[in-house]
Amino acid sequence: MDINGQAAIVTGGASGLGGATVDMLAEAGAKVTIFDMNADLGEAKASKAGGAFVQVDVTNGGNVEDAIATAERLHGTARILVNCAGIGPPAKVVDRDGIAASLDAFNAVVNVNLSGTFNVLSKFAAALHKAEPIGDTRGVIVNTASVAAYDGQIGQAAYAASKGGVVGMTLPVARELARYGIRVMTIAPGLFLTPLLETLSEEIRASLGAQVPFPSRLGDPSEFAQMVGAIIANPMLNGETIRLDGAIRMAPK
Repeated sequence: MDINGQAAIVTGGASGLGGATVDMLAEAGAKVTIFDMNADLGEAKASKAGGAFVQVDVTNGGNVEDAIATAERLHGTARILVNCAGIGPPAKVVDRDGIAASLDAFNAVVNVNLSGTFNVLSKFAAALHKAEPIGDTRGVIVNTASVAAYDGQIGQAAYAASKGGVVGMTLPVARELARYGIRVMTIAPGLFLTPLLETLSEEIRASLGAQVPFPSRLGDPSEFAQMVGAIIANPMLNGETIRLDGAIRMAPK
C-alpha cells in the first residue's frame, strides 16, 4: 500500500516510537490522527505533522469508537493503524518485604497494553471492513509488542504477559481479517531510545546499548518507524511478529 494520501491512526503517537511513526507517515504523505492521553504533547506533535490529535483512552470502547469517527470526519476512512500506546511499570511477584504483587497493578498493564491494543484494532477493523478496497487490500494494522514477550526480565511479569498476548493474537486476528483484505503485523522492539530511557544518564544508556550484539547501541525510534513503513509497503507481510532488536536476548535482570 502506498502511504501517500492515506489516512492513518497512531495510538501513543505523541512521543517515543509512536511519535517517530507519526513523523514517518506524515513525511510520506499520510493524513495522520494521533490518539494519546497526553494532550500537550499530542497537540504539538499533530501541529508539527500537519495532522490531528484526539485525546483517547485506548481501554474505553466508546471513547475509541468516537475517536475513530472523529478521525474519519477529518481525514476520511483510515487505512493504516499503528498501535504504540503502552505502559510498563516494573513490579516483582514478591517484593523485598515478602508482599505479593498488586493484582490491580498487574491488570492495569495488561488492560492498556493487550486489551487496549485489541480494543483499538477491533474498532478500526469494524470501521474499515466495508470500505472500498484499494486493489486487493483495504488496510494494514501494525501492533507493538516487545522482546520482553520472549525474554521477560525479573520485574516484568505484567509487561511480558501483556506483550506476549499481543504476539499471540497476531496470527488469529490476521487470519480472521484476511477475508476483508486487512493485514495484521506486530513489531517486537528491543532497547530503543524512548522518553523513558532518555531520563537515564548517558553512562547507563551506553551500558544498555553495549548489551546489543550489533549494532551495539540503543535503537533510534526512527528505525522502528522505518520498519512500520516497510510493513505497509510489502503486501506479503501478514500474521507475523518481527523482532527489531539487534539480536539481543535479554538477561534475567
